[in-house]
Amino acid sequence: MSRSRSLDGQVVVVTGAARGVGALLARKLSARGATLALVGLEPDELKKVAAALHGPAHHWHADVTDHEAMARVADEVKERFGKVDAVVANAGVATGGPFVDSDPVAWKRVIEVNLIGGAVTGRAFLPVLMESRGYFLQIASLAAITPAPMMTAYCASKSGVEAFAHSLRAEVGHKGVRVGVGYLSWTDTDMVRGADQDDIMRELRSRLPWPSNKTYPLGPAVDRIVAGIERRSAHVYGQWWLRGMQSVRGCLPSVIGSVGQREMRRFDDRLDGMRTGLVGAGGEADEKARAER
Repeated sequence: MSRSRSLDGQVVVVTGAARGVGALLARKLSARGATLALVGLEPDELKKVAAALHGPAHHWHADVTDHEAMARVADEVKERFGKVDAVVANAGVATGGPFVDSDPVAWKRVIEVNLIGGAVTGRAFLPVLMESRGYFLQIASLAAITPAPMMTAYCASKSGVEAFAHSLRAEVGHKGVRVGVGYLSWTDTDMVRGADQDDIMRELRSRLPWPSNKTYPLGPAVDRIVAGIERRSAHVYGQWWLRGMQSVRGCLPSVIGSVGQREMRRFDDRLDGMRTGLVGAGGEADEKARAER
């Protein structure tokens, strides 16, 4: 097990920091003495988060899928704070519903933000992380471990970022950069609450086997992420039982494939007219930011 280190004086970048996991993570890291660089698409919300932190912080308005914008952010964070010790690639969006009826723009955007955005973040900040021998934490999901019907874009994106982070770890370890993957199950955020506004998605999730059918409180999950950053862990689990899922993940696609078919038959006559855009307040902010360009 990796040894914990003090976060006092460490400069940590958090993407998707305006709300949810990112905002609470910023507060908890700041309380432990870290300096925070907050990145996201909601400047007013980012400003509020930064103002509420215990120590030094600044925010940057940027789209994580924009190579030039993120490279600029990385340069400005280094110029402002002198270094970068850790980067948490947390920004993410989601959509749900049958793939055949999915909104192709929203479906593609999930891949862009979750997968390409993580890679763009890594590309922008790896040079400064190599200087500091720092830590890159990619937030993935239970969706990376097990597939689920009605979540094709999200599952594909989170499986992708998991593989990206594992591959990157092998590339940059000899440069002194540690790379971790963070896994979260259904956690009480705007994204999950937004998905639950759809009756079918909420009911489908409630029929998942325990413990994957519950929504978990945000605070304990973020505490586990903070501990993972302190240890610079290769794997960080927001809920205790997710670690055990790793040992059985090989059989999960066939199980979900069988059970999922049964459940989809149950809902088949109710699927027409499902909303297939981005969910939650973060999804709305992403759509608004793109519309304003």
